[in-house]
Amino acid sequence: MKKIYVDADACPVKDEITKVAIRHNITVFMVCNGGIRPFKNNLVKLIIVSEGADEADKWIHSNVKVDDIVVTSDIPLASKCIDKGAFVLKNDGLVLTNTNIGNILATRDLMSDLRSFDPFLKGKNKIFTKADKGKFLNALDNLITQK
Repeated sequence: MKKIYVDADACPVKDEITKVAIRHNITVFMVCNGGIRPFKNNLVKLIIVSEGADEADKWIHSNVKVDDIVVTSDIPLASKCIDKGAFVLKNDGLVLTNTNIGNILATRDLMSDLRSFDPFLKGKNKIFTKADKGKFLNALDNLITQK
């Protein structure tokens, strides 16, 4: 059975993931460095990893299996999980695949370079909207129900 792994520290859709997982009876691992309260439902497991860069990413990558679902906005983690045969979903509902991950990685690297040269580009993140939440819910439900 599929499991859901969530890069939970900055994830804006934890509540939505929890509701969908309970409805489909799927185990969820909310992986973080701390600061998140335990969940009431036994299907949702809180995994607190040690402080440090990418500790949550390392835990997710070492535990994810083929056909599991990973929810993250971390593009390098997404790429590694896709390589292991997992489905990857960004918080805004974009499904990352072998087909699109190369372009997304390249764009990420380019934007990182541009931000390092232009201080006015720092902090210019896309605003998370209700439409993004709706796209996320539809995409998660589709990933869960596809065989």
